[in-house]
Amino acid sequence: MAYAIGVDVGGTFTDVVLRGTSGAVSVVKCLSTHYDPIAGIVSGVTRVLGERDPAQVTRVVHATTLATNAVLERKGVRVAYVTTQGFRAAVPLGRYARVEEDRYDLRFTPPPPPVAAADCFEVVERISARGEVLTPLDPDSVRRVAAEIARRGIESAAVCLLHAYANPGHERQVAAILRETVPTVVTSSEVWPEIREYERATTTIMSAYIGPLMASYLSRLRDRLADVGIHAPIHVMESSGGVISAELAARRAVATIESGPAAGVLAAAGTGFADVISFDMGGTTAKACVVRGGRPEITHEFHVGGKGSFGGRRAGTGVPIKTPAIDLAEVGAGGGSIAWLDAAGALRVGPHSAGSSPGPACYGLGGSEPTVTDANLVLGYLSSASIPLSPSLADKALDRLAGPLGVSREGAAYAVHEIVSAAMASAVHVVTVQRGIDPRGFALVAFGGAGPMHAARVAERFRISTVVVPAYCGVASAAGLLAGDLSTDRVLSRLDAGDPEPIFTELAADAAADLGVPPADPAVTVLRSVDVRFKGQSHDLTVEWSPSTEVLASRFFERYRQVYGITQQGEIELVSYRVRVTTPADRPLPTDRHLPADASLPSGADRPAPRQAYFPELGGYVEIPVHTRDTMGGVLPGPAVIEDAESTIVVPPAWIATLTESRAVHLTPGSGR
Repeated sequence: MAYAIGVDVGGTFTDVVLRGTSGAVSVVKCLSTHYDPIAGIVSGVTRVLGERDPAQVTRVVHATTLATNAVLERKGVRVAYVTTQGFRAAVPLGRYARVEEDRYDLRFTPPPPPVAAADCFEVVERISARGEVLTPLDPDSVRRVAAEIARRGIESAAVCLLHAYANPGHERQVAAILRETVPTVVTSSEVWPEIREYERATTTIMSAYIGPLMASYLSRLRDRLADVGIHAPIHVMESSGGVISAELAARRAVATIESGPAAGVLAAAGTGFADVISFDMGGTTAKACVVRGGRPEITHEFHVGGKGSFGGRRAGTGVPIKTPAIDLAEVGAGGGSIAWLDAAGALRVGPHSAGSSPGPACYGLGGSEPTVTDANLVLGYLSSASIPLSPSLADKALDRLAGPLGVSREGAAYAVHEIVSAAMASAVHVVTVQRGIDPRGFALVAFGGAGPMHAARVAERFRISTVVVPAYCGVASAAGLLAGDLSTDRVLSRLDAGDPEPIFTELAADAAADLGVPPADPAVTVLRSVDVRFKGQSHDLTVEWSPSTEVLASRFFERYRQVYGITQQGEIELVSYRVRVTTPADRPLPTDRHLPADASLPSGADRPAPRQAYFPELGGYVEIPVHTRDTMGGVLPGPAVIEDAESTIVVPPAWIATLTESRAVHLTPGSGR
């Protein structure tokens, strides 16, 4: 028997899923260890293995927030930025868009640049946008820069020369000289050779900023897993939903910034529905993404550390990253989000979270602030978890809100539940309504430790009629890691390229080499796309490649209509060429089929006892049945609760839960709605 392990480290819990070649799955959910994330990983892996032989593990796939946290907390390594003479001020000057709370602030101070102005250096050289050498590279200027970087003790350098995407020759020469004295050197032509100087610079800088951290982290993880007998290859989820080797992740760390959220979307895409809204609510955040035709929406630029606006990130308020990423909207609303009263006495929930230490008050680990988890426990929606819960501590925490608000304890708890549901709905709004998509035709796939508890309430706001809660929903992101294909992306900007076939061929060969597979292998898939714009415009859209100019133009016109809402035609030009090389992995989540409506499973003594739960539409607390997936029949009308080991599904009044053959639960509105 061989085993694959998926590990997802979240803000509150570390989830571990083990799957054998027989298809059998084992899961473990343990508290994250922020002082050393690897300690929590090793603990979870050891528990999920049990008595199994660790030598039989053939693959470990990891989703990590290391890169994201390093950027957000500004804990990366010190970086020297090297660019073309005359352009060293581009990064320190930066670009910032004021959002609502900044617009009229007379004392507004923009965030610091990713590299201090004093650590930006120039070398003598110049290349045109067509790749022509306008000024030859002066090696002596590079050596002077290298000596100054070494003198300052800076151990990581980002090289981004003007128009290096068109001709990387000078960048390669600069990197070769710098590597004689600087341990880590990253060039834009290696990381992401795409047009737009500022975005290419920040992407390169971020790779140099977090690359050494990622390399050290993955090396230590490999050593710690070896200590428990696991010598299998380690793969890392990348932002676009593919899986890359640990070695490639260390070299292209910037591709892992959205590693964790991407895994859950893959789990949602594998539930058998063509069009779904992925809804992932964990302990710290809630995330939403649209999947159409079984494929998640992909963006080619996102912002890290920017300010949020109703679930989305405002362009220009963070560091722009030019690599493919699953297009997610995120809000600071999770099971551990803290409820509090602002200066005006209004109730707020999040974005601050109790995390895993001290955690919600009901965990009994020292936390006292009321959280979403405490509110759900008071309401009777939750009674068990992967750790014991204390109802009395939750009551005490909610009383801290109820008194100042002048309401009952359950009234305060339900207000917290409603506010956090509204916050999560804003993320769904960003990826659907705000982009011209009617969410009513989609299934809402809910997962994460807290997602299934709020899913039906979120669906009601959009009149979504199908909610799907897959098996192992509480650890779906870890399960999604085992569904990810081994894949990577390459891009190259070329203006007036002529015949693009040599470009596509070279990109595919480079990407296949990164994956260690031959591009001609029948199991390898190469997807080609191209960035197209109207001639004379500066912004482009990505469409699937076609050698036919007419077909390519029609695809671009249609994509333009979808994005901008108007029909436009005219002369087009090609800007950048993209490939995605993929070698497939097994999908762990089968297509759902409903069990017969009269299906019966163990009941009586094997079924949990009923309990009181709060539903205002029924007048307050009412007694509701409690089931597990193994003790519910084919159909279960609400109100009810279905408890998993790692999550709880709330079936509100006027909803019906239907168990499927794959052990997923479908929620659909009943006659009362």
